[in-house]
Amino acid sequence: MLTMGLDIGSTACKCIILEDGKNILGRAVVSSGAGTVGAQKVYDEALAMHSLKREDLGRLMVTGYGRFSFETADNQKSELSCHAKGIAFLMPTVRTIIDIGGQDAKALRLNAKGMLDSFVMNDKCAAGTGKFLEVMAGRLNLQTEELGEWDAKATEEASISSTCTVFAESEVISKLSMNVNLADLVAGIHRSVAKRVAVLAYRNGIVKDVAMSGGVALNKGVVRALGEELKTEILVHADCQLAGALGAALFAWEELCKQA
Repeated sequence: MLTMGLDIGSTACKCIILEDGKNILGRAVVSSGAGTVGAQKVYDEALAMHSLKREDLGRLMVTGYGRFSFETADNQKSELSCHAKGIAFLMPTVRTIIDIGGQDAKALRLNAKGMLDSFVMNDKCAAGTGKFLEVMAGRLNLQTEELGEWDAKATEEASISSTCTVFAESEVISKLSMNVNLADLVAGIHRSVAKRVAVLAYRNGIVKDVAMSGGVALNKGVVRALGEELKTEILVHADCQLAGALGAALFAWEELCKQA
């Protein structure tokens, strides 16, 4: 039996098709978030990939920033619960999850059964979020996806002292005018994000193993800086960006089994 999990984020939409609650049959990511055609596009793409129709799905669960806007779903679930569920499935030893989303940052702690135990989040300020990285990348005339590659070239981090996105942007402009090395500037930006998120994580308590979920986890520079701030290894699964969608598909499977 097939279930689908759809994660409608603020900057990207992700989809997982799960077979019998354990095998990932299909996955898709579209770089368009809530309020756009992204949700429908990733949904259509995932189905078409395996020549499936809506009626082939036993249940469809939606999560994420725009979860209330997708009427095709059978049910919706908090992204906190879905990321916890997805990461626990991918990496059972993980007890702490750092999820840096487009509009917020979250630190989750799981219990020994892999269930969400506690969390803290920052959704009041763009600093320490994917939006901050997007703004900074734009100011540097880079794609967000390129930041990790530039970080690897850094020899000395350029300090970014401002925690506010607006002031940090002005600081970056100033350093550019002083011909600060681009790679060092990118590394400094990553350090700024890591410090902000580390404060959040410490507030919730750090229990090993620690993992990142979400699209920012694909940025090796952020992972590096955050690992240094938390003084621990940060685990990153190849499907980290799809953790929320996977969790939704797993919850859909559980609901389906209850109906049987």
